Amino acid sequence: MSSKPVFLSACAQEPVSHTPIWIMRQAGRYLPEYRAVRKDVDFLTLTKSPDLAAEVTLQPIRRFGMDAAILFSDIMTPLGGMGIDVQFKPAPYIDEPIQSAKQVEELRALTPLEDVPYTIESVRLVRADLAADKALIGFAGAPFTLFCYAVTGKPDQNFPTARAFMYEEPATAKALLLKLGDAMGAYLSAQAEAGADALMIFESWGGLLSPDLYREYALPAVDRVLEAIRPRKVPLIFFANQGAAYLPVLRDLPVDVIAVDWRQPLSVAAELVGANKTMQGNLDPAALFGSPEELRLRAQAVLDDARGLPGHVFNLGHGIWPQTDPDAVARLVDFVHEQTAR
Repeated sequence: MSSKPVFLSACAQEPVSHTPIWIMRQAGRYLPEYRAVRKDVDFLTLTKSPDLAAEVTLQPIRRFGMDAAILFSDIMTPLGGMGIDVQFKPAPYIDEPIQSAKQVEELRALTPLEDVPYTIESVRLVRADLAADKALIGFAGAPFTLFCYAVTGKPDQNFPTARAFMYEEPATAKALLLKLGDAMGAYLSAQAEAGADALMIFESWGGLLSPDLYREYALPAVDRVLEAIRPRKVPLIFFANQGAAYLPVLRDLPVDVIAVDWRQPLSVAAELVGANKTMQGNLDPAALFGSPEELRLRAQAVLDDARGLPGHVFNLGHGIWPQTDPDAVARLVDFVHEQTAR
């Protein structure tokens, strides 16, 4: 077996001592120790306080022994450095959403060490405190997902304003997406430089697009991100939420890991994206509300479906729900480690 963290070995499709597990949004509202920190600070202050952000990043590792930590931050965090003012009320809100070519032209290039120094310092602090056998994942939002928020100004079920903008102002939409791609490339590259062992791109809203539209609009901007971070030589993870339709578009995407939601079996997703990619996922977050027996049954089904794949990282198919019982998380982590020990 490799001497490096098991998570990184799985990303590289190398032999592992067990299937690694971590959970999206694992540092968050379901943990009592996180809520204790939040009693004294608001969300935005927490993301901009390196000591506190590092603490909540490490909390689930201490409690559950996951194989990887993911930096506590928010996908909207770097937009402020581009000149897009984001507030949290408590959901992200932009008072002046992007609606014109002039606004796109005025957006600044992101300089991470100047614009988001707190995020980069959080990475350094976590990596310094994290055990050598645990990996640290840095992350950013995918350009199209950030585009949806930047154009709409707030969360929306289907983001009709953003999608209509693509048809009304195609050149401006593409210019905005590429600027977001360049910014996220710089942001992720700085995280890797600071000590992140792997980098993840969250495409939370890509499922709103047809495969052809995703290929035309979203993918060139993703390519810009990847061009910037590939030289860092760390594993790259791409999360395709509601991505069943556009998974074939990702077949040639130069990433190491494709994370998928719970709506499609991992084995089917693997056929669509190709054997050269490790699969991550994909337990339904709702399964954590079942009885211990039901949870084991559902987790085993994911493990069975992943059997034979060249690489697998166990995860949920989306972020953990705030109402989740931490004891259920502990049972899941222990079960995956025990059932897959080699």
